[in-house]
Amino acid sequence: MEVILVKDVENVGLRGEVVNVARGYARNYLLPRRLAELATAARVAELKRRDAERARHEARTFEQGQQIAELLGKTVLRFEVKAGPTGALFGSVTSTDIADELWRARKVRVDRRKIDLEESIKRVGRYEVPVEVFTDLTVEVKTLVVPEGGELPPEDPVAATPEDPVTETAPETSDERDAEPGEETPSSDTVQDLAPPTAETDEEPR
Repeated sequence: MEVILVKDVENVGLRGEVVNVARGYARNYLLPRRLAELATAARVAELKRRDAERARHEARTFEQGQQIAELLGKTVLRFEVKAGPTGALFGSVTSTDIADELWRARKVRVDRRKIDLEESIKRVGRYEVPVEVFTDLTVEVKTLVVPEGGELPPEDPVAATPEDPVTETAPETSDERDAEPGEETPSSDTVQDLAPPTAETDEEPR
């Protein structure tokens, strides 16, 4: 039985793909959970028209790939998602979500299989998602996954380097300021020792 996937389904396919599955699996699991819809001729034709339109915006040469890479390098994707108090998502952000957002934001078509997510994003945070826009040409796209109605906490600032402690010096005395360079300034005790002796007289007191 052919169905069109409405969401990414592990081991089955990605959103928007037409897949052939067992009738019981479709009727008992995929369709009731709204993970897929029936692949009617009209819906399949609509998907083909959409894919053809997007294909015109896909890089066909290395030079076009470089232009797209430059554009995506300046792009910041933002997903507002439901999340718990610990930052865990009620769901996930998949490569299909990123491909659709690139199309919405930049009108750039990227094959979902060229988006290098080891696994779906399941926590709020800042991510650098590698996207292959052409053969041997990959760009990292900044992606923000923020809690619905909230913002991400600011990034940790670089710790400031503590200033060197300032060593206080005693103010110079007038004698120290007047002393010639290299000349030692005598202390008060030395000055007393150098005072001229009092002249002695032979006169006896009367």
